[in-house]
Amino acid sequence: MTLLNYQVFKTVADQGSFRRAAEILGLTPSAVSHAVSAMETELGFAILNRSKSGVTLTSYGERLLPYVNGVLNSDESLQQVIAEFNGLKQGRIRIGCFSSVCTNWMPQLMHSFQEKYPAITIELFQGTYDDVVYWIKNGVVDIGFLSASSAADLPIQPLYKDPLICVVPKGMAIGAGRGTVGIQELRNQKFVTQRESTDADIQKFMKENNLNVKSDYHVVDDLSTIAMVANGFGICLMPQMVMKDIPYEVDCYPLEEEAYRIVGIAALNPDNLAPAVRTFYNHVLEQCRQEE
Repeated sequence: MTLLNYQVFKTVADQGSFRRAAEILGLTPSAVSHAVSAMETELGFAILNRSKSGVTLTSYGERLLPYVNGVLNSDESLQQVIAEFNGLKQGRIRIGCFSSVCTNWMPQLMHSFQEKYPAITIELFQGTYDDVVYWIKNGVVDIGFLSASSAADLPIQPLYKDPLICVVPKGMAIGAGRGTVGIQELRNQKFVTQRESTDADIQKFMKENNLNVKSDYHVVDDLSTIAMVANGFGICLMPQMVMKDIPYEVDCYPLEEEAYRIVGIAALNPDNLAPAVRTFYNHVLEQCRQEE
């Protein structure tokens, strides 16, 4: 099997379509189909299910894809090392991040990085904590931004301590004039909550403080949560970073008991990053030190 076979397989798996994969790769759909068929013949088993509704991975294909990603990532690393030996900074970096990092950090990081290294391409993937962990472990992205509590067994470099705050509808009486909200007061409130894959740090804080909150509203993204709070359906806890430039009228209060999430950058093997990825990784660390 060749690198082209692997690239065709990965692209078809990503796009769910021979036609879209062919457009991306600059091949004909028949050439793409032939490459996959040749790969299946050599492997001795099917890696794709074909149907009128599209193309999906077989169970064998799902198990094979991380290894194919590994081969393609190794080739990309090799090309980057060769370019570095020739005095060039080029390559492709794939970065996973959750929503508040995507909106608050990535535009500035990408602009400042590409001013220095215009030949390095950045591909950005936004998702939940669980998505980013999966992408890192399966070679979909090279590095990813996570909170320390969501990284599990992935090595993570801490970057920023992001306080958790209480968000309530505008004008709601809370905090008894203290300007902060205590644990006991939270016990009597109705909450708008998110899935654990989205707000693992808040769920962790609630469990540690035995906050078995009442909630009829279980949403996924930060903005939907704040919209529900602004319209009086409950209160929520949020990392402070999320609340920058929120278009809804709400009030925010610090918690009496200090609580925060640690935002960091994670990689499967941080000591063995491709040159372009290492360059971006170091750029992030440098930018964070300047902000301190």
